[in-house]
Amino acid sequence: MQAVILTAGEGTRMRPLTLTRPKTMLPIAGKPILQYNIEALRENGIKDILMITGYHESKVKEYFNNGENLNVNIRYHTQKEQLGTANAIKYAQKHVKDDFIVLNGDIITEPDTITDLLSHYKEADTTIILREVEDPSQFGVVKLEGDKVKDIIEKPPAHKAPGNLINTGIYLFNHKIFHYIEKTKKSPRGEYEITDSIKMQIKDGLTIKGIISRRRWIDVGKPWELLEANETLLKDIKEDIRGEIEDNVTIHGPIILGENSIIRSGTYIIGPVYIGKNCDIGPNSYIRANTSIGDNVSIGNAVEIKNSIIMDKTNINHLSYVGDSVIGENCNLGAGTNIANLRFDDNHVKMTINGEKMDTGRRKMGAIFADNVKTGVNSSFNPGIKVGVGSHIGPGSIISHDIPSNRIVIANQEHIINKRV
Repeated sequence: MQAVILTAGEGTRMRPLTLTRPKTMLPIAGKPILQYNIEALRENGIKDILMITGYHESKVKEYFNNGENLNVNIRYHTQKEQLGTANAIKYAQKHVKDDFIVLNGDIITEPDTITDLLSHYKEADTTIILREVEDPSQFGVVKLEGDKVKDIIEKPPAHKAPGNLINTGIYLFNHKIFHYIEKTKKSPRGEYEITDSIKMQIKDGLTIKGIISRRRWIDVGKPWELLEANETLLKDIKEDIRGEIEDNVTIHGPIILGENSIIRSGTYIIGPVYIGKNCDIGPNSYIRANTSIGDNVSIGNAVEIKNSIIMDKTNINHLSYVGDSVIGENCNLGAGTNIANLRFDDNHVKMTINGEKMDTGRRKMGAIFADNVKTGVNSSFNPGIKVGVGSHIGPGSIISHDIPSNRIVIANQEHIINKRV
């Protein structure tokens, strides 16, 4: 059995984090999203994997290479234009020899989901993993009769959905799918959709089976969903200490501490917490539960971090607070930087996604920093703020709206200086 993972898209709703990487390479609990899917396949003996790449594909190739480090064999094919899932799967035709699994690379599943899929091998022309959700309006909704798929309706209004069963983006195909991909026309949004190919199979009387799964399946579509996924996955960690912990460090709950990392005296950690390689934490820092810290990160004296994702090569200097936030790679937060995570009126925090103000559903939500952001001393950020790639925020600035990429923000202060009497 072979597998195809679709990882060619950007993930525009994740901007500015995806301005420098595809969404599938965003880290959660110490691993990029893609890695969870590779591991789920590997645990089921599926080691021959084709990645359909495109947007910032070098990030994928540099990280995974040929897959040897994960004990799999990875090949790549570039989707030159982002023309939809059917177009992406079409590239696999010359690479797969028999029936094959397809996964959307931007979801997280567990090995048992793949096991369930394989248990129905050869029972249908196409098999789809389905899931019940509260609000199906953001997904492809599946009409099921018995275990047979009779229709797929893309993102219907909630009141018009035929049910709450959705397509999870996990498929088992035989070679017949390529005939229907060739016949697939562009959808109204200008893409070749694999669901349209499957609907043609249904019309022609082929057997399309749906498996309702209650296994873990995490769809990470918006920035705050990174934090939710991070919290879920950190619950599974088992303590693994490979770095140094100085005297007078207090740790409650499981942590992972990478090689050559050090936690300095006076630091207080509440697990679960992930800390990568070559990190320097403390002294006297407070790392609260559900925090994930990448490699080569420095957390200074008396810094507090709560429920956040801190990516590789970032420095958070002394007396700073980061709450419920995602901080990109190679950022430098000056001393006394404060990222607020709670509105003054105690309502849900809102965030702008593709020009639309959206309710995050979270009472506590901090900021999203893209890569290479720098903040000056004593700068402050209101809840729900996003800062673009390479922007610099001057000392003493109070940021109450999103900052685009490559900007410099300087506080406009007025001083009255009188002579002392």
